[in-house]
Amino acid sequence: MTIPVATTKKILLHIFLISAIFVVLFWGNTLSRQHSQFSLGEQAAARSEVITAISAYSSAIHMYTPGSSLVKTAASRLWSLGESLERAGDTERALLAYNSLRSSCYAIRGLTNPCTEWIARCDGKLAKLTVERSSPTKSTNPNQ
Repeated sequence: MTIPVATTKKILLHIFLISAIFVVLFWGNTLSRQHSQFSLGEQAAARSEVITAISAYSSAIHMYTPGSSLVKTAASRLWSLGESLERAGDTERALLAYNSLRSSCYAIRGLTNPCTEWIARCDGKLAKLTVERSSPTKSTNPNQ
């Protein structure tokens, strides 16, 4: 017994429609969570809660959706946060910000890599800060 062509076309159409709906729902959910995480990062940064802001911006990048500008904006916020922490002398948290940005960029790599430039910039900062952190500080006390 063979299935009529009309029935096969109807089945294929339903499979296509269900798949398209699934993709749209998945994309929409991810985009919504990206906006939510970015908003949390903005609120935390406004309250000077650095660790929470780093975590939220990093999560927003992880929620990568093609066409969303929030990935670039969250990456910029993380970079700015790292630079301000570095200027303030808070090397540990600056390293955390740069590491979070770098690892988030690696996490969203696929057929395309939307933030290659951030990885290279972070590599430079991480190398510089790691060397500065590990080099012995000059002591004015000869007994030390």
